[in-house]
Amino acid sequence: MDGVEKKALHVHFYVPVSNDLGGSAFDGGWMSMSSARLPVAVFIVIACVSLQALAEEVAINLGPEELVRADGNDLVVPGYAVPSFEDWNGDHLQDLIVGEGGNGLTGKVRVYLNVGTEADPCFVDSFYVQSNGQDLTCTPNGCQGCFPRVVYWDEDARKDLLIGLADGTAKIFLNVASDNEPAFDAGQNVTVGNESAYTFDVGSRATPIMVHWNDDDMLDIVSGGLDGLIHVYYNCGCGGGAVPPHFYFSPPDGTYAQDKSRDLQVPGGRSSPVVMDLDGDGKKDLLTGNTDGMILFFRNTGTNSLPMFSGYSPVQSNGQPIDLPNGFRSRPSVCYWTGENDGYWDLLVGYGDGKVHLYRGIPKRGDFDADGALDADDFTFIAKALNQPLPPQGTPADLNADGAVDILDLQIFADLWLAANK
Repeated sequence: MDGVEKKALHVHFYVPVSNDLGGSAFDGGWMSMSSARLPVAVFIVIACVSLQALAEEVAINLGPEELVRADGNDLVVPGYAVPSFEDWNGDHLQDLIVGEGGNGLTGKVRVYLNVGTEADPCFVDSFYVQSNGQDLTCTPNGCQGCFPRVVYWDEDARKDLLIGLADGTAKIFLNVASDNEPAFDAGQNVTVGNESAYTFDVGSRATPIMVHWNDDDMLDIVSGGLDGLIHVYYNCGCGGGAVPPHFYFSPPDGTYAQDKSRDLQVPGGRSSPVVMDLDGDGKKDLLTGNTDGMILFFRNTGTNSLPMFSGYSPVQSNGQPIDLPNGFRSRPSVCYWTGENDGYWDLLVGYGDGKVHLYRGIPKRGDFDADGALDADDFTFIAKALNQPLPPQGTPADLNADGAVDILDLQIFADLWLAANK
């Protein structure tokens, strides 16, 4: 179901196999109890064994690939696209910020303002971010121009830009205008070490983001690089507070995230990280792109304050690993494409074709309003459909797809609700 290829089961039953992974949390089918000859517990055990194997193979499954459009056409920027989704102009709508450049093309940062709605973003045209009164530019090298991320670096409540550069360094561009109409200074190198004596440097192809890596309420920098490592720079709060950040105890290339007690190295190199809780267990996980156009998920097997990892699984779209053609460097970011009421995160991937690829999260079975929770609103939905004629297009309330919404569907929903709210 929902893009996950089913494995053959002699007995179909709906059981939980994952939690808030963006893919389906339940799989299988429904066996009418009138036809059952074995205890229900036997069905559950059989289904759990088969479906747990499926869950281990498919850690995250998203919807089909879409291409973000602007003015009715596929959005395409020169060089390698690096997207993120932020409210740029303070109108409470998320806008699309896209880095570009590389392969000899000057790096720049475009903004596509959302002229649609929160639930249905729409883009028409773009403009370039300004620095010192002219287009902000980055020196390109190979497969990278600008790698931009919106941050709040200092205490003035105005959005700034942290930009990773192809040479492995990063710059912070401070907002010298307003939060709703940003414009930036000339930028300065991000520095680390005692009294900021050294330049931040991952070697090549810096892809920095700011996250709470060790849960000390201070934002740290986590960056990928050509080497495939995940470089971590801890904000020590040494300069009189957590803002602006200081990284006095970090060497130029940071410390490295760990995978099975070794330095975590993303296959293929050119790591490009996203750090957040992706599987709903309350611990931050790692999602990353790579040289080959894949998206890889590393589940946190440590703690939220000391992340540790143990292998990876490919993120899937429609049941198949995301593996964009020609090895043009995948650079992901996570967003809520249809607004804050969307309970399932979505994935934006920038690529060397200059396009922005979108993969939407798939709601859990029974979550009819897709708000991320099986709750009273979902019960109301199925209760209103109970024993009513099905509309020509069908209804998601027909959970067993037998052409009727009846007590069997209500029983399935009850099982799903109990599993989700245990």
